[in-house]
Amino acid sequence: MSTAPVLELFKLSKAYPTPKGPAVIVKDFTLNFAAGEFITLIGHSGCGKSTVLSMVAGLTDATDGAMILAGKETNEAGPDRGVVFQSPCLLPWMTAFENVMLGVNQVYYTASKQERRELAEYYLSVVGLGNAMHKYPADLSQGMRQRVGIARAFALQPKMLLLDEPFGMLDSLTKMELQEVLLALWRRNKLTTLMVTHDVDEAIFLSDRVVMMTDGPEAEVGDILTIPFARPRVRAEVMADPRYLEIRNHLLTFLNERSHIRPSRIAAVKPGEMATAGSTHAPHSALQAH
Repeated sequence: MSTAPVLELFKLSKAYPTPKGPAVIVKDFTLNFAAGEFITLIGHSGCGKSTVLSMVAGLTDATDGAMILAGKETNEAGPDRGVVFQSPCLLPWMTAFENVMLGVNQVYYTASKQERRELAEYYLSVVGLGNAMHKYPADLSQGMRQRVGIARAFALQPKMLLLDEPFGMLDSLTKMELQEVLLALWRRNKLTTLMVTHDVDEAIFLSDRVVMMTDGPEAEVGDILTIPFARPRVRAEVMADPRYLEIRNHLLTFLNERSHIRPSRIAAVKPGEMATAGSTHAPHSALQAH
């Protein structure tokens, strides 16, 4: 991996005006992404996970802070970030192929028609839709529609992939199948990735690092855990590893017992009070040495 971060988030904050003053959803969110790194973001519902992803995508303006992508400060949406939502939002009057081509035509308008067509066909085939790419969304299952969404994002060949609970509406079997599809594509393309998820097991299996967010309002980075399993990963081997339960317990303990603790407030406590104030907050490096 390159030493220079692909994405730098520095004190990103988002607030909305209310009659009683600004309601701060996310505060001082700071995180760097190494090239090709897969990071998942977990936390309780409403803590601001999707808000962070939306700011990174350029779909929501940050109230404060800075975002530097590939060395350039940015705050607008662009084809350098491919986004997959929980619902793929396909245009119903277009086939799967035409939905993917819509973005490809806009981004690669200087390429020949044949080159653009081959690009769309390649990614639809890779996600397993080689025989269904000319079907309409109404004729596709929820899992197949999500495959179209994944193919559409990768076909843009972006600098970053952003995933907002893309498997949240799928049954367990389909979810596991699409996790494997996603990992196979990620390995081929080595795209720097940010994924929002509620699923602790999904976070462990997919991630290089899991970033845990504190509860809102004023949510921030509460803890960061490096996942030690080598790639490529085999699900059965990961789950059989004795470290798996330790990692899973660490994440669940944060969500159940420590998500209300904000590191920034602990840091503001006087040095003599630090041990007591921070006694329930395990260091983010707790499992990195395994």
